[in-house]
Amino acid sequence: MSKSYKIGVIKGDGIGPEIIDEAIKVLDAVSVTQGFNLKYEEMLLGGAAIDETGVPLPEETIKGVKKCDAVLFGAIG
Repeated sequence: MSKSYKIGVIKGDGIGPEIIDEAIKVLDAVSVTQGFNLKYEEMLLGGAAIDETGVPLPEETIKGVKKCDAVLFGAIG
């Protein structure tokens, strides 16, 4: 049975979404060759969070990050 990891994904804004999309492709390729599973959960921070929720760091993001094994963080500005 292969190990599974939960990754919080915070794309942010600016170039963040582009970079994170490519990083996820790399992580997926590595997980296949190394025999583990990754589950991604997207979360909001910064300008993207303000646009959607009205606050830069939503409580939902804080709670979500605490439940993850790791966080993949893009860029905010």
